[in-house]
Amino acid sequence: MSTAPCWDVEGRDWPNRAHSRFVDAGRLRWHVQAWGEGPVLLLLHGTGAATHSWRALAPLLAKYFTIVAPDLPGHGFTTGRPVGGLSMPAVARAVADLLRAMALVPQVIVGHSAGAAIMIRMTIDGQAAPAALVGLDAALLPFPGLAAQLFPALARALFVNPFAPHLFAQMARRSGETGRFLARSTGSRIDAEGVRCYERLFATPGHCAGAITMMADWNLEALRRDLPRLSTPLLLVHGEGDTAIPIATARTAAAMVGDGRVMPLAGLGHLAHEERPGEMAAIIRRFVEGR
Repeated sequence: MSTAPCWDVEGRDWPNRAHSRFVDAGRLRWHVQAWGEGPVLLLLHGTGAATHSWRALAPLLAKYFTIVAPDLPGHGFTTGRPVGGLSMPAVARAVADLLRAMALVPQVIVGHSAGAAIMIRMTIDGQAAPAALVGLDAALLPFPGLAAQLFPALARALFVNPFAPHLFAQMARRSGETGRFLARSTGSRIDAEGVRCYERLFATPGHCAGAITMMADWNLEALRRDLPRLSTPLLLVHGEGDTAIPIATARTAAAMVGDGRVMPLAGLGHLAHEERPGEMAAIIRRFVEGR
């Protein structure tokens, strides 16, 4: 049983594979997809995902931007661990190291879910200075109520259980289970190619372990305290049917920053950018061009 996704197996027909490359930076060997012309736009996926999350959106944006989309540490086909593990500051520093290794300076950063938290952490900490930030169903605030204590504790419990990633991988191999899980946990209905890619990743214990490890060391309370320090224009695009991150958190987060706004999307869930990539590309372009 494979412990981590293999580029020649799970990645054999990976979306946008022709634009993939592997880049060594720090202690990591990154899988990165890069193409297009124009201002550099960095795409940061969420926990449990990989570059396939941008399979339809990235080609649309590549008509106007130079797209850079890495698999985050612990995810997809990126291997190694950054100094400091998979904590938010450590991942933010690692992404900044990758950009320096590629000699790229992003003018725009688009982050989905936990990727939005990373882009804001990078910007607040001075590791990036984009002209615009776009968060897609962004995970920026601690879970409300009792979940604020239960969710991190559960993630840490799974982290210390060496069998947990293998159990998740076994469940993912059951026919149709990944698609049902995605629909239930995100409120989104995505295409068959997307489900297939998630299925391949979830079926590898290494990818599951990376997602669990990130969740176990994710400090959203610290990010919440620092949000008022963000001065970069921020657009939070959020599916009103998101069952993972309530849209109310986007409204709260936007109100905490100097130049923040929210755009709700009716009928879409947590993977809104995978459900309607054309609409999302148009929203991003209008926001960037209006700055």
